[in-house]
Amino acid sequence: MLLGRRKVRIETERLTLRAPVHSDYRDWSALRLQSEGFLTPWEPTWADDHLSRRAFTNRVYWAQRSINSGSAYPLFLIRREDEVLVGAITLDNIRRGPAQAGTLGYWVGLNHARQGYMRETIEAVVHYAYRQLDLSRIEAACLPENAASRALLEKCGFKYEGVAQSYLQINGRWRTHVLYASLRADRRGRAEGVAARAGG
Repeated sequence: MLLGRRKVRIETERLTLRAPVHSDYRDWSALRLQSEGFLTPWEPTWADDHLSRRAFTNRVYWAQRSINSGSAYPLFLIRREDEVLVGAITLDNIRRGPAQAGTLGYWVGLNHARQGYMRETIEAVVHYAYRQLDLSRIEAACLPENAASRALLEKCGFKYEGVAQSYLQINGRWRTHVLYASLRADRRGRAEGVAARAGG
């Protein structure tokens, strides 16, 4: 049993963002499997047991431990009108002290891409990070040829900062990434209408 459990719930126009729970397994594994060819060019190589229930159980426990400790906020995107899982986002690598920064990673299922869900999500999570977590800088990285992700970050107010050589292993190879960042100082007065709530 997890003691001191913290709940995070962020509401956007169409979505509820919340931590994964064990009962999400079937929806998550089905969406990942259905979207495998769409996702794997942009992600680290999937482990042999990536879609197994055991791996998902470990993912759920890691998510709750991370939220409890404040080191990461892994959230599922649930469409409110029909409770369908459309993707996920993680605010990870949270650094406190002088940095007050974190890193975004995200994915959306094949059938839910290009419908504005991730833009809605990123804007809400960035707002939450600045207002509720008191972060000052949110970073994100993507492959140079991932035009859709680059355009998405730019639409969400992220600025291009440069290139990181051999930044991550993607699909089995060390790949150079382009780096983007959003600064709280650049966003004063923005995203005021986004609802972000956290329960204790």
